[in-house]
Amino acid sequence: MKRVAIFGNAGGGKSTLARELAAITGLPLHVVDMLEFRPGGAAVPPEEYVRAHGALIAGEEWIIDGYGGKTVWERLDAADTLIHVDLPLAAHAIGVTKRLVKGLFSPPKGWPEGSPVIASSLSSYRVLWPCNRHLTPKYRSYVSGAAEKKRIFHLRSRRQIKEFLEATNREVSLARSNAA
Repeated sequence: MKRVAIFGNAGGGKSTLARELAAITGLPLHVVDMLEFRPGGAAVPPEEYVRAHGALIAGEEWIIDGYGGKTVWERLDAADTLIHVDLPLAAHAIGVTKRLVKGLFSPPKGWPEGSPVIASSLSSYRVLWPCNRHLTPKYRSYVSGAAEKKRIFHLRSRRQIKEFLEATNREVSLARSNAA
């Protein structure tokens, strides 16, 4: 587990999972939104984003959380570990709502400074259903086809996310103690 792509619909807890996984593994965490948007929420020019994303996935070690349009497929190809957060649609909608409410009081972690929380949350609500209908089946198909070449974690509940993190923590701790 050196190059980890975390992906799925909005509000599924990908960012929280990515932060916790980075803390456990020591792998550097990169958030696609930080590459795509400047402080205040202005979009980075597409060619600048594509260059930064390409340089990032060429690296030896990383955890990358997020979507990033067409570049998601390049990232999934470059990763050795795929983590698809694929909760029921209602759970994703609840996650967006929780992020919105919390964001009214403090900025969401991993978002560019000064990002417009309400506008970004409304955008997340708008993509939930189309993503679930069109992109999620493509993710599932990709994960199924990549199972022989990559480590795959297809997480379908908050409980599975928690169990994945606990198992990874045990695995990393054991590897560190065996190396000592």
